[in-house]
Amino acid sequence: MAVMKVYDQNKQEAGEVTLAPEVFEVEVRPEILNLVVRAYRAAQRAGTHAAKTRAFVSGGGKKPFKQKGTGNARQGSNRSPIMRGGAIIFGPQPRDYSFKVNKKVRALALRMALSSRVADGLMVVKGIELAEAKTKLFAGVAKNLGLTKALVVAAPEENGVNPTLALAARNLPGITLVTPDAVTVYDVLNCKQLVVLEGALPHLEERLK
Repeated sequence: MAVMKVYDQNKQEAGEVTLAPEVFEVEVRPEILNLVVRAYRAAQRAGTHAAKTRAFVSGGGKKPFKQKGTGNARQGSNRSPIMRGGAIIFGPQPRDYSFKVNKKVRALALRMALSSRVADGLMVVKGIELAEAKTKLFAGVAKNLGLTKALVVAAPEENGVNPTLALAARNLPGITLVTPDAVTVYDVLNCKQLVVLEGALPHLEERLK
């Protein structure tokens, strides 16, 4: 079982915590992480690109010029893709890029992502207490903990994350604050530091056990 040191918001040691091996000691398989990250990023694509086919180009009701005698190739419509201002051949059309990944595979990938951060980048913090919802105060805590590009997992409350913490962290570049139910594989792998508040740890482990 992995035993991690617990720090306070000033990065002073405040105890130890034992991590659940079925969540934080899973063998990492890059192909599964790659699959889930690709699915996540594909689902973020808007897919709203479009080019006009000849069905959507205006005009085309009249033959552009007579069939014979001009020396030009015969044309029946100015909507033709080979005419200036005509349609686009095989242009992009609106589409959905997302593809399905089984729920169990997504859960496994998240356990793998968390396991990959235990040796490098995972920090357990006892808690973050702020006197008021000020970005300056949270920035001071982030500086003490050495955070630059970090994912902070906070314990859930009745309406999500602690409102004081959420307001103080939302304008700080590089800091993403989420609850355990909103942690994704992409976020875990994309951050330099993963900070889990001690109160959020049981919720994260319960979600993935």
